[in-house]
Amino acid sequence: MATNVISLKPSREMVVNRSRVLLFPLIGILCFLMMWHLAARQVETSLGTLPGPVQTFEQFKNLAAEHVEEREKAEAFVERQEKRNAAKLAKNPDAKVKIRPYTGKPTFFDQIGTSLITVAGGFILASVIAIPLGIVLGLNQGVYQAFNPIIQLLKPVSPLAWLPIVTMVVSATYVSDDPLFAKSFVNSLITVALCSLWPTLINTAVGVTSVDKDLLNVSKVLKLSWWQHIRTIVLPSAIPMIFTGLRLSLGIAWMVLIAAEMLAQNPGLGKFVWDEFQNGSSASLGRIMVAVFAIGLIGLLLDRGMLLLQKHFSWNKQQSLR
Repeated sequence: MATNVISLKPSREMVVNRSRVLLFPLIGILCFLMMWHLAARQVETSLGTLPGPVQTFEQFKNLAAEHVEEREKAEAFVERQEKRNAAKLAKNPDAKVKIRPYTGKPTFFDQIGTSLITVAGGFILASVIAIPLGIVLGLNQGVYQAFNPIIQLLKPVSPLAWLPIVTMVVSATYVSDDPLFAKSFVNSLITVALCSLWPTLINTAVGVTSVDKDLLNVSKVLKLSWWQHIRTIVLPSAIPMIFTGLRLSLGIAWMVLIAAEMLAQNPGLGKFVWDEFQNGSSASLGRIMVAVFAIGLIGLLLDRGMLLLQKHFSWNKQQSLR
């Protein structure tokens, strides 16, 4: 009997711990929704009462329905063209036919997709610049001291200051009759990259300078080449700091993008928020609240995804050292 009681104890503790992990966040969310519901009823704006959780959810359903309706219109538009082209080809097999793309208004979910593509492009560009440059700065103390004042000077510059400069430079240099990317996309991408590369750059440099001296001595004894030294000694040791910088950069990139889209009226969630604000309809506040929670949820998912990626690479690193 004693052994049975002992064997059951850990399982009960495990169940209690798991219940707490689920229960406490649920209580926090319910408290937040209750406070939001009560506070929203007290706030009167020019467009009416501030929307609470129920009104916001209703607007989310409306936005989802609008997206489905728009997709159905797009499919019907393509089908009509296909029927027309089939009839034309039946009369004349040599006739030239083409399918024109649907040019309807982008929906809320289309804007989310646009923002995700833009932030991914800007983040990748920032990482491609920051990681190699951070490695170079971390390996050479003199170079780091020379560039550190420039880094500290440019790091706090707001995206609202960068955006006009980027827009003018892109307009002057990115000239093409058939551009691969729209100028609005390039403007947002470069602005995001300029504002988000600094955490990755600094953390990479710090991670490289923090490599254990014993490992550096091993590299010297083995007479590793520069590339072998980077690949086998520097990168495995600096990976935790590099990923810390990448997580910070991704969060900054997402915030910067929304601001840039609002200011420049570039397609994306930021433009959606600004358009609803300018629209001034009775549903606009609820739609803006939906966008606010979508922005927060996407930012959370991006951070969790980067954290999982960091754990994956850190696990591999530990396995290789065993």
